[in-house]
Amino acid sequence: MLSVPTLWTVIVINFLALGLVWAYVARAYPKFEAARYWTAAAVLAAAGAAISMLRDVMDPRFPLIGGGGVMIFSSWLACMGVARFYHRPVSWAAAITNSLFCTAGLAFFLVVADNMPMRVVIYSLAQSTPIVLTLPLLLGQQNGRENPGARLAAIVGFLLLSIHAVRSGAALFGYGGAITAINFNGLQSLMILLLVFLAMGWNFACLLMAIERLRNEVADLALLDDLTGVANRRHLLQRLTEECARSERSGAPFSLLVIDLDGFKAINDTHGHAAGDACLKHFTLMAQTRLRPGDMLARTGGDEFCVVLPSSSLREAAAIARRVLEVCRQDAEACTGSEIPIAISIGVAQWDRGIGAFPDRLMANADHALYAAKKNGKNDFAVYDPVPPLSPEPIGRDQSQRTFA
Repeated sequence: MLSVPTLWTVIVINFLALGLVWAYVARAYPKFEAARYWTAAAVLAAAGAAISMLRDVMDPRFPLIGGGGVMIFSSWLACMGVARFYHRPVSWAAAITNSLFCTAGLAFFLVVADNMPMRVVIYSLAQSTPIVLTLPLLLGQQNGRENPGARLAAIVGFLLLSIHAVRSGAALFGYGGAITAINFNGLQSLMILLLVFLAMGWNFACLLMAIERLRNEVADLALLDDLTGVANRRHLLQRLTEECARSERSGAPFSLLVIDLDGFKAINDTHGHAAGDACLKHFTLMAQTRLRPGDMLARTGGDEFCVVLPSSSLREAAAIARRVLEVCRQDAEACTGSEIPIAISIGVAQWDRGIGAFPDRLMANADHALYAAKKNGKNDFAVYDPVPPLSPEPIGRDQSQRTFA
């Protein structure tokens, strides 16, 4: 049987070590807000355990009540850190109110009616409440991704709840022998040691969550264009490869738009590269307003963009190209003073069996259509069609579409 001071000494050392780890993480990554909550939680848990150790040298009521209250609030901070990790709001009022209410319960069953089992139950419920509120976040997905650290934290959370339940039941029904404020029986000592190690496991899981978040952010940066924030060429090729493979399996078509800003070199030469960058970002925002959920806009370099249109026929792709073209025309007509009008040319192509699993063939077809749109006067779009019509008809600019072999 372990003495209470020995157990609390283990807890103090454990949480101080965890606090140092999280303090380093918070300092190294100042924008990672969750680390600050986890640092505070670990430091407060160590402080609460240290206060509880004073029961041997002074009136035990203050250390029991004060230390227990600090430990309860530290558990709320730890779970609030998980909420901030998922960019969810936290309720300081709920955390403080719950901590004060449970601390008052500890005080009642110590000062008014001395009942050690009830103090164990109240403390266990107070520690379990924030965990229960946090589990839905840990079991869910963020941006469609699963986080291995979150799954581990959820498992540890369920184990913590189980240990608290067993500990409370054992205290209420007297299993394992009597317990006092100075000494716990063997079963209670074992439960507390398990809680300490599970707390270490919880913090390790949170560290894994942070590592996985940083890894995903680095992976996303490798697939995004630095200037506009849309997909880059690497991401575009990955998506086109996936869509080609999907279309080969199902036979369902998809389409591609290739877009080029007309006269972009003249904008850079006349107004400077900063103005050119602003035009690129402005076009990106305009184009995204005319795309559908699931469509992917990518910047492939310079003033060239592509739009992947999944599950879209050539006719549907032409309609989207017309919408993007019109929003740019309307914006150009509204330009006044020193504002720079943006004009674009678009090439439209659709995947077919001849393209197969080779996205470069689809891009080449769309490029051919783009060249035709520029040849026909720019500020327009053209559709790639390898089969010439039987009876060609002249197509005026008012139709805003070019079809060619």
